[in-house]
Amino acid sequence: MTEHQVFTIASIPADGVGQEVVAAGRTVLDAMAAQSGGAFSFDWTEFPWGSEYYAQHGVMMPADGLEALKAFDAIYFGAVGWENVPDHVSLWGLRLNITQNFDQWANIRPVRFLSGVVSPLRKAEDTELDWVVVRENSEGEYAGLGGRNLSGRGPGNEVAVQSSLFTEKGCERIIRFAFDLARTRTVKKVSSVTKSNAQQYGMVLWDEVFARVAKDYPDVQTESVLVDAMSAKFVLHPEDLSVVVASNLNADILSDLGSALAGSLGLAASANLNPERRFPSMFEPVHGTAPDIAGQGISNPIGAIASAALMLDHFGLHDEARRLEAALEATTASGHLTRDIGGTADTAEITEAVVEALATSLTSA
Repeated sequence: MTEHQVFTIASIPADGVGQEVVAAGRTVLDAMAAQSGGAFSFDWTEFPWGSEYYAQHGVMMPADGLEALKAFDAIYFGAVGWENVPDHVSLWGLRLNITQNFDQWANIRPVRFLSGVVSPLRKAEDTELDWVVVRENSEGEYAGLGGRNLSGRGPGNEVAVQSSLFTEKGCERIIRFAFDLARTRTVKKVSSVTKSNAQQYGMVLWDEVFARVAKDYPDVQTESVLVDAMSAKFVLHPEDLSVVVASNLNADILSDLGSALAGSLGLAASANLNPERRFPSMFEPVHGTAPDIAGQGISNPIGAIASAALMLDHFGLHDEARRLEAALEATTASGHLTRDIGGTADTAEITEAVVEALATSLTSA
């Protein structure tokens, strides 16, 4: 008899629609646990951190918050940011506080085109498109190095310095991660993205490391593309893409472009991984807090649920992850669509449709 597995998960819904989509994802995961025949279950602990917590305590999370999170198998995150807190304070106070201190250096953002979702990309109508953006998640442009000085000179004279950090270790580990991922895919290809013609130090180092690491993977196709050219390639020749690896900022922007081409940021999943598993990894949808629709129950939970599938993969539940992805595909293909992708379904209806699709997949297996 298979031993029952219990996965402990720290839930941080945070702000806006993050609370709605995390609740949806939890419902789906608990339904999968109930359908597992006792094979696994999830032990949830919810933390009330975010902008409302900031309004009460002056910080986005308590000083011992990271210590509390260390004990969990994973973190399931919503979205952070609200009008009462400057964006850089909310981001660095919570999400980046976790990713940086837990060395979640690999950020994975799949770009998936779901059946029934109309893409603004005409090529998606008759071309198989499926790629993943691998984002260096610990340094680069988001290293947080720099400062603001000389404000004493008076208005208009202050100076701000923001430095990007590129280390050989940081470049090599994310590039090797991308090559290893490419080996698991049908199309074994890695596209490296920089702006090394203009940023002649850090990104030239990246290019050199990429060329060196590529020699260890002769079975994987490679290309090096400048970020502006890659932006055009996302639109004009996305069929050429499989694994795209880039620095923190460039991959952040490109992955949002990919999600928009797939139909909506509401569809986009991500995983912030500490591959060595010294710390828990964190799984979150790519979208923001959407203040314009927060609290109305109409947000798109697909990105959060797809992030839950990435979490299942992280737990080694690969068959369950594929079942969940198939259930999302079946949900959109059957016409269950939220407003951002041309439908009328609300959050609860999408969640229910995914749970039903999962149940159907069991009975038809």
